[in-house]
Amino acid sequence: MGTRRVLVTGCSSGIGLAVAARLAKDELRRFKVNNAGVGMIGPLECQSIDAMKNLFDTNFFGLARLVKELLPDMKRRQSGHIVVMSSVMGIQGLLFNDVYSASKFAVEGFCESLAVQAMKFSIKTTLVEPGPVVTEFERKVYEDAEKMDLSGTDEETAKIFREVYLPYSKKIFSSLGQTPEEVAEQTVKVITAKEPPLRHQTNRLYMPMTALKHADPTGRLPLDTFYKMIFKHDSVFNATLGVLRMLQRSTGKK
Repeated sequence: MGTRRVLVTGCSSGIGLAVAARLAKDELRRFKVNNAGVGMIGPLECQSIDAMKNLFDTNFFGLARLVKELLPDMKRRQSGHIVVMSSVMGIQGLLFNDVYSASKFAVEGFCESLAVQAMKFSIKTTLVEPGPVVTEFERKVYEDAEKMDLSGTDEETAKIFREVYLPYSKKIFSSLGQTPEEVAEQTVKVITAKEPPLRHQTNRLYMPMTALKHADPTGRLPLDTFYKMIFKHDSVFNATLGVLRMLQRSTGKK
């Protein structure tokens, strides 16, 4: 494969570092891969507007600024591939991820809209959408959540966050979490594909969760399903994760 130029942002650790290392290994060098991002979880009442703005400045406006800078050159060359590290939370909102999910929804809308124009100039666009990924980034987010000041919200919401959401999240990550290297491998496959997709979810085991949204245009199905899994049927939630854990082990062996 010929030498290509690649710009990878947010590659000091986690997925970004794994993607940069994987690309360097194959000497791929002609793509823009945007991976910079910050996380935020917790009750909305406990998060400041300034913190929300800072998150959007990195997760969305950082991307917008970089694409705005590089797009004119890509248009002149009539070539290029914009690869953006999005998230399944850009497809479907999740409990206590209101602001982070909103930033990823913004990324998805931005790239989907821009992709139409980009096609006219032979520029490809791909949104890579990981599910849970076990990284230092995630560990720090949840570590901060354990110490979060919840005095700004009501007692019941604080209890749901501490006693339901955080334990459930840990179970999901231990059952479905991918490594940064697994996400990087799939990212490289997308980059090198002859006809790369607009969207690519990296975690097949998580796909049934996002498929619920497309199965019911009214939005009731995913809403009711997540509500019942979290608040009504703890045994079903645990059993489902158990099955998915077995499937993951089986897939790993193959």
